[in-house]
Amino acid sequence: MQAVKPRAAMLASPGMGHVIPVIELGKRLASDHGFHVTVYVLEADAASAQSQFLNSEEALVNVVGIPSPDISAIVDPSAHVGIKIAAMMRETVPALRSKIEAMQHKPTALIVDLFGTEALRLADEFDMLKYVLIASNARFLAVAIYFPTIDEAMEKEHVNQSKPLAIPGCEPVRFEDTLDAYLDRTSPLYREMIGMGQAFTTSDGILVNTWEEMEPKSLKSLQDHKLLGRIARVPVYPIGPLCRPVEPSKNSHPILDWLDQQPDESVLYISFGSGGSLSTKQLTELAWGLEQSRQRFVWVVRPPVDGSAFSAFFAVNNGSVRDGTPEYLPEGFVTRTRDRGLVVPSWAPQAEVLAHRSVGGFLTHCGWNSTLESVVSGVPMIAWPLFAEQMMNAALLEDELCVAVRSEKLPSDGVISRTEIEAMVMKVMVEEGGHEMRRRVKDLMNTAANSLSYDGGSARDSLSKLAKECELHLDRVTDMARGA
Repeated sequence: MQAVKPRAAMLASPGMGHVIPVIELGKRLASDHGFHVTVYVLEADAASAQSQFLNSEEALVNVVGIPSPDISAIVDPSAHVGIKIAAMMRETVPALRSKIEAMQHKPTALIVDLFGTEALRLADEFDMLKYVLIASNARFLAVAIYFPTIDEAMEKEHVNQSKPLAIPGCEPVRFEDTLDAYLDRTSPLYREMIGMGQAFTTSDGILVNTWEEMEPKSLKSLQDHKLLGRIARVPVYPIGPLCRPVEPSKNSHPILDWLDQQPDESVLYISFGSGGSLSTKQLTELAWGLEQSRQRFVWVVRPPVDGSAFSAFFAVNNGSVRDGTPEYLPEGFVTRTRDRGLVVPSWAPQAEVLAHRSVGGFLTHCGWNSTLESVVSGVPMIAWPLFAEQMMNAALLEDELCVAVRSEKLPSDGVISRTEIEAMVMKVMVEEGGHEMRRRVKDLMNTAANSLSYDGGSARDSLSKLAKECELHLDRVTDMARGA
């Protein structure tokens, strides 16, 4: 029996959508496979959701902070958030190298998320296996590795003529749902995404935060060497869902206490994630739409930003309050809805809220982390994508899985009216279509639980294969060291 267990070094990009899956994967490697796990994160403001989350975690993995690099001299302040994160992760590689070099026992494997691919070269230097964790889904992975291979004529058909992008073995991607990163060949963001997609296939394997029943077509294509598997060229491990487990809390929380007083499946939860934001006008329309629906709600609201939808990604701001109503909501909104609504500034224990018996719907930006938390709690969605791959996620949820409804209008097209918002709320919370979505998402919830089962769960078996590869590599390295 092997006495020494593998060690994994993991690198997480900034943002809850990256940090949570990395931490949860590390915990699974530690608890199920005996790995020694060190997770490296870029240090964030103490008041940020990321810091609060990390401070609440148990010591199953070792979390090490790396000072966030100053990129002000190399990236324009107005640059896309993807450019900023990519630059930060690139500048972090020397610090990560120093920390790995200083370790008494070198890691067996290096696992980075999609923005951390520049660090993969360290794996070759320190004789580690190297893996990429796609915190998003197989649909995103398929696009990311396929787009660098398409010819210019096909790209022009998709981008200039607005034709769907056909991907081998997968559902086509509508022009309206395409990542904005791929719309301009001359942009720095385009080059970043193309480079990342190419880097994924240089690893020893790609881990993706999904499971067989969630995305059967995309996963089959990625694993079929006659389809996308010929582009991936490395094993694709579906290991999801990677979500925060919901456990009984020893301490009460005001939101959960309020939810305890509401009827089953009667409350709509609204949140745009840790980085999404709405314009002033859109925030006002959403408030009126909620009020007109007369449905119960919990709304995690932050100040509006009249700019890009991701402007709040690095911000920490709770806003000010006027007579019990945040200054950016319609005057008297909180007072008029106090008998059925709860307005929460900036943050809520989302996983616990979605798992609560009284929550019956989720108005979400369709970040993959939030999407999975909704699915594993059996909650149907109103899809309100803002940026990145969120439009593709919304299409998956509505068109393929039929567990969500979304507006015909995209964030770039203008403001979604209060009338349409009211109609979407009613459809999910009251109408027959919402009952059918709820049935479907509960079926999907059961498949998620089964994928993680110790008795032949597909995601658990998939991670076991990766763990075995790491153990074999450790044996080889150990034997070579003894021979030397």
